[in-house]
Amino acid sequence: MSVQTDKMPRLGFGLMRLPQKDGAIDHSQVCEMVDACMADGFNYFDTAYVYHSGNSETEIREALVKRYPRESFYLATKLPAWSMHAPEDRDRIFNEQRQRCGVEYFDFYLLHSIEDGSNYETYEKLDCFTWALEKKAAGQIRHFGFSFHGSPQLLEKLLDDHPQVEFVQIQLNYADWSNPVVRSGELYEILLKRNIPMIIMEPVKGGNLASLKPELEAIYKALRPDASIASWALRYAASLPGIMTVLSGMSNMDQVRDNLNTFRNFEPLSNAEKGAVAEVTSAMLSTPLIGCTACRYCTDGCPMHISIPDIFRAINTLRLYPNDWRSRNFYKNLLSTSGRASDCIACGQCEGVCPQHLHIIDLLKEASGILDKND
Repeated sequence: MSVQTDKMPRLGFGLMRLPQKDGAIDHSQVCEMVDACMADGFNYFDTAYVYHSGNSETEIREALVKRYPRESFYLATKLPAWSMHAPEDRDRIFNEQRQRCGVEYFDFYLLHSIEDGSNYETYEKLDCFTWALEKKAAGQIRHFGFSFHGSPQLLEKLLDDHPQVEFVQIQLNYADWSNPVVRSGELYEILLKRNIPMIIMEPVKGGNLASLKPELEAIYKALRPDASIASWALRYAASLPGIMTVLSGMSNMDQVRDNLNTFRNFEPLSNAEKGAVAEVTSAMLSTPLIGCTACRYCTDGCPMHISIPDIFRAINTLRLYPNDWRSRNFYKNLLSTSGRASDCIACGQCEGVCPQHLHIIDLLKEASGILDKND
């Protein structure tokens, strides 16, 4: 059964950055966010075994699965290579996920974060592609695919070796289209040529495209004065042919309302708007920023408990605005729950799991030189 792309909502709810309250997921706010999406027909929800240390899957059970008929929504989750060491781990994790989510089947099931190296090798060694197709035959998976952070060459090989894959999830946004590491444009063209439906992650690049330098925001505001800056990034991704669903990792009701306003009566980018995006992209890329998307894969295993994405967020702001006092104040407050940038012991755990392939150890040294010197 192939994916009926015409039935899919253009906007999907990514459950990686859910709102927090008192150190836990804010259940009442998540319910409100889910209800708003469902009311407008945006019924695709994307979680994973590792999101919120496993609590994202249990939260969607409480906020969605228990409160809506099963056939009224699409639920996607993912199998993590880094949590498996033997074939039996596949069923162990899958059954745990069904229990966490409270479902008998997943509408979309993905091998999580395939990239060149260990993740890819683990999925092949444990024969996860064949295993997933067996789950599909048993009715426990409706559609099977993978999320991808690797090279174009690996993507071509995977699609040649595993033609049964029904969809692929890739990182795509206008800032990463020509990024020599992410290579969004090349991945997109491969999938489009093969007519494989795409789910888009990080369309706003972890929030980095939600606010820009004032002179860049002015370019957008001249054409759409009332539209949010984030809406431009979402419309860019959703305007491309071959895109099935664009995920947004929404963290509060304001983001939900803005996204629903963008997609409720969706308008693809006009030629003038495409020109504005090209102008903004060119100007943006002249200022090098750390390409962190705040996925937080790096933080769970950090022996020094350093909140790496938050530190990079402060550094990126300072790269754009060197005299921004808020970033330095943010860092000082962060130290109540996080190790310092200078606490890094260069163990490399973070770099081994970073989907963006960032040189985190060197970047933390840079951050320490900026943020720790006057503290």
